[in-house]
Amino acid sequence: MEEIDHQILELLHQGLNDAVVARQLGIGHRTVQRRVGNLMHHLGATGRVALGARAQELGLFTSGRNACNARADSV
Repeated sequence: MEEIDHQILELLHQGLNDAVVARQLGIGHRTVQRRVGNLMHHLGATGRVALGARAQELGLFTSGRNACNARADSV
């Protein structure tokens, strides 16, 4: 997996949408969509939620915490 894919996963994990991810990374919106599709295929995920769960299972997030924990901490 390329570094850009890790960055995309991290930003999606933070709850950002494709357009915001694209702006933050300086790439096109369609590029983000294509890479997310490729990630889902390679990780065997059937959707974005499953992609996040699979990435979490594989330890692909550098933050070490999931979005639910981050939201719970902010309450």
